[in-house]
Order: sequence, then structure tokens, then C-alpha cells
Amino acid sequence: MIQFLLNQTLVTEQSLDPETTVLNYLRQNQRRCGTKEGCASGDCGACTVTLGRVEAGKMVYETVNSCITFVSSLQGKQLIAVEDLRQGDELHEVQKALATCHASQCGFCTPGFAMSLFTLQKNSEGWRRQEAEQALAGNLCRCTGYRPIIDAARQVCERPQPDSFAQREAQTVAKLMAIHNGEEQELAFNGNRCLLPKSLDRLAELLLAHPEAKLLAGGTDLALQVTQSYKPLPLVIALDQIATLKACREEEQAIVLGAGASLQSCATLLRPHIPAFAQVLERFASLQIRNRGTLGGNIANGSPIGDTPPMLLALNATLTLQRGSQIRTLPLDEFFVDYRKTALRPGEFILSISVPKVTASQHFRAWKVSKRLEDDISAVFGAFMLERDADGRVTAARIAFGGMAATPKRAVHCESALVGKPLTQQSLALACRALEQDFTPLSDFRASAAYRLQVAKNLLRRYHASLTEELTLLEVTDYVQ
Repeated sequence: MIQFLLNQTLVTEQSLDPETTVLNYLRQNQRRCGTKEGCASGDCGACTVTLGRVEAGKMVYETVNSCITFVSSLQGKQLIAVEDLRQGDELHEVQKALATCHASQCGFCTPGFAMSLFTLQKNSEGWRRQEAEQALAGNLCRCTGYRPIIDAARQVCERPQPDSFAQREAQTVAKLMAIHNGEEQELAFNGNRCLLPKSLDRLAELLLAHPEAKLLAGGTDLALQVTQSYKPLPLVIALDQIATLKACREEEQAIVLGAGASLQSCATLLRPHIPAFAQVLERFASLQIRNRGTLGGNIANGSPIGDTPPMLLALNATLTLQRGSQIRTLPLDEFFVDYRKTALRPGEFILSISVPKVTASQHFRAWKVSKRLEDDISAVFGAFMLERDADGRVTAARIAFGGMAATPKRAVHCESALVGKPLTQQSLALACRALEQDFTPLSDFRASAAYRLQVAKNLLRRYHASLTEELTLLEVTDYVQ
């Protein structure tokens, strides 16, 4: 059984297939067809809805892709779809803005844009174009063009008006708090089960008893097995109700991130300490995905093209793992074993990720190369951190790449070529040649092997240029040739 608010209505679902997405639940179970399916993979944003939760006694709103969000994620939250925006017999001001700014043509994508604008308005404190572009980057429009949509965003952010959601905030908080308790939920139907533990101890117990179960955090990757590959998920353990897994803290020498912390919350926490990490996360999919996707999930799926593992490898991150009552610490260097294979033992899960703070003598940079600037998967991802002494000699190097091997991987020969030498064009040339010893990349539909190797070298040159400012445009061109 799960309980949640559908706008202001308390909904209790006793028997519901846990593989049901929020999109299909709205359209098929609730007959609310305003929310559209465009891709079933979280790419286009047509299915965008808003989830509200209570935080410090206030409502916090986030956009999510309902096409890849399972209904178990609704437990204890408020679900707001485009039909809920109406203000009595009137349109909501974001809907009026889309209309008056002529920001809709065929209208298929418009419900998703309306929900993104609604949530942007709730979370903004005035008009900031970059913030609006981030909020709308996960919504694609194929016929109208984005200028009138941006105009609508500016209108609602510059002149926000009180709405029914603000007026009913205290009432909404009270309703949501009333359905929060220590009871463990379970959804079961049609041979599929989803368990929703609320503590780490219970999670550890369940995973020991059912090591074959799939762990569901944000589900932005796991859900594709259902929506794209049509593979069943007979037993799922959902992590969304375990607050401890989302907890993050700052220690004297490190930032400790809960494995269940969303990528968006990780970006917010890391921005003052490792700004390059946070900047790259702005290009990680879309805001809808970052609101749901978790750091632990991005690591645990073992993808060779995940964006966070190369950065964490360069930063010398360590993992805290739990199996039953046993807890161990493992350097991330030792976590990735082979393609989509990790060092996790049966019944073991990632508890947290410890990221050392960057010191004044260390220089961390990271870049993502993909076909599109935003909302795309990396062809090559490079992360670099060198430490130099007072004389400019490299004393330590950690360089890692994604998209260059079967796993995210450090470039150990490249690192060795740099350590002990001053950072010059000569040492750079040696390090670039050493990358050929570190990697033998594959060709696929994203990039050829030769392109990947060339890009990896060029990213190293870019890192060198960012530190020394010695390379001229002519010299960069010479290197490429």
C-alpha cells in the first residue's frame, strides 16, 4: 500500500503494479491525459510533472520525468499534474503566460513546459535567465522555438502572483505529515513486488534475504529496462524512504555524500568546495533527471560513460559499503571490475561516498565531450587533478576518463609521465603519447576509436592550457594535426 496526495486529494493504492510509471498511472488509472508521452526515456520533457515534499516544515517542489518514475516514488509526496494548475475557473498564471507570449503551437510539449515553469516560479527569487534555461533544458519543443517560452518564464518570475498552492501550503504540509509513519510499505501485483524499507537496518536485512532484488533509487536508469527493453522487475527494493541514505555532511577534510542523495543536491553541496564538479553536473542530463538520479546509482550501475565516476576517481574518492551489519571502505579505484561489473558483493550496497576537499596546491578540472551541449551522454569524459610544489614540479597526478575503456579508468601511464617533472610542453607531449598505452577505445555510434583517443589528448592539452596559459591557438592546432 502507498499513500500520497494527488493535488489535494489523499490517494491510497492497495494493489498496484510497481512497474507502473507515474505517467501511465495518471493517464490510465486517473484518466488524466494532459501529461504526454514523447520518448519514454526521460529525454523530451513532455511528461514532466511536479512532486512536492515537506522539508523543514515547508513545501519543496521538484520536476521529474513521469515516464521513468515508478509509482512507489509517490509515497508520502504530493503529485501535481498539468490539470491541477487551474485556479478555479481560471488558468494558472504560467498557463496564461504561455498563451499570451504565443509560446505554444502544436501543444504536445506544452503541458511539460507548464509544469517546468510552475516549478521554476516556486523555486526562484526573481528572474535569472541562466536559472530559467537550466529549468527548461529538459523540455524539448520542435515547432514553436524557445524565445517565446523564455519570455513566458521571465514574465512569471518577474511578477509572481499568489496561487492556490501557496494559499494551501500549511494544509498540504499537514496532510503529508499525517501519512508519514514508520510503517513499511509494499506494492505487489501481477507477480511483481516493490518493498519500501524506511531504515538502513531493514534495507540491509532485506537485501541479505533477497540478494537478487534490484535496488531502486532515482530509477532514471533502471526504469529504462521496463519502458525501453520491456524487461520485468519481479522484485525491487525502493530506497526513497530511507532518509539516512540521502544525508550529506561536511567534514574537516572531505565531503561525505549519501549514496541516495540526488545529483542536484550533490551539485549544490559541492559548488563552494569543488566548483568544477558542480559545473559539469549542470550538463548531466536535465534538471528533471538530476532531481531523481542519485550519486550512488550513477556509480553502482558501472557504466563506462557515467559522468561522475571519472571525476570521483580523479578526486580520490572512497566508498563506504554495507552488507548486513558489516561495513567496509573501498577506494573507488578498486570498485569497477569490468564492463557493468563492480566489487559489490551479494547483498551489499553503497552507503556513502567520501570526496576529499581540494587543497590550494591541487588543481581539479573536468570536461564532457558529447554531440549536444546538454542532455546528452558523453563520448569522452576527462577529469584531471595535479598537485605541484613551489617550483612547479608535479608531485602527484590523478587523471581519469570515461568512454575510453570498459570501465571508468585512470590513465596511470599518463600520470607517471607527468609526476616528477615540471609542467611544460615537453612533459605534456610525453603524457599525451602515454595515453596510447592507457587506452584502446572502441568505435561505436557516438564516436570512433581514433576520435576518442584524439579528444582525450586534447582534453589533457586543455587542462595544461588552463593551468599554464602557455599554449597559443597555433600550437593547439599543431597538436591536433
